[in-house]
Amino acid sequence: MQSRIRTASEARGFAVTRLLTHWAEIVGEDTARIAQPVKVGYGRDGLGATLTLLTTGAQAPMLSMQAETIRERVNACYGYRAISKVRITQTAPTGFAEGQAAFAPAPTPEPPRPDPQLKAQAAKTADGVADTELRLALEALAANVLSKRRN
Repeated sequence: MQSRIRTASEARGFAVTRLLTHWAEIVGEDTARIAQPVKVGYGRDGLGATLTLLTTGAQAPMLSMQAETIRERVNACYGYRAISKVRITQTAPTGFAEGQAAFAPAPTPEPPRPDPQLKAQAAKTADGVADTELRLALEALAANVLSKRRN
């Protein structure tokens, strides 16, 4: 799977696939929510690439004010000054061709609720331990082990 991702990203100029896969960590959650990287284009002389970002029209002015910060963070990801310019491309909220995915990351699912029987069995396992913190840690460990055995 990694080779497919690398091939697809290199076709768009992304030598470092981490820029695509960890976009929110690199530029921050707020910026990642309103923009996504589309392409890295290299000039004729090969020095200083241009990073193209896709955003909605309403967010473009805000994003253009953050362009220098984005450039610095992306260059930190590359490990050298690979990007010399950030270009912003505006689109409709639904996007075009490749930009039709929502900008916001998928919401994190709610963790499953523990089974009451499993919780009781875990508490019984740690019963008799006087230290409260240690007992709670042992209960959590027992609950994890018991839940893995059921699956």
